[in-house]
Amino acid sequence: MSDKKNELKEYAGGWITERQGTEVPGFLKVAFPIIGLGCVSYFIFFMNGEVNHEDRGPLVQKMNQATTSADGLMYFVAALALIFVVTVVLFAIRKSDHHE
Repeated sequence: MSDKKNELKEYAGGWITERQGTEVPGFLKVAFPIIGLGCVSYFIFFMNGEVNHEDRGPLVQKMNQATTSADGLMYFVAALALIFVVTVVLFAIRKSDHHE
């Protein structure tokens, strides 16, 4: 009595279980881009530290002066993170469109 729609699929070593044929919930379709873009934005805005903070800002500025900047590498990492966010969102949208 095995029904295709009732078969369970496991991902990530059993940490994620999915019933075959189900679609991605709507809140996740919204949550993935909001959380992902928020993380990428935070990374870009604070890649050199919180230089304008009232207490630790001067210390962060001194640390930035003592070390070299790696803005190019940081933008590259941010671009990779953005590509990952777009990929996850596209996967979620496509996954919900294909009913098996």
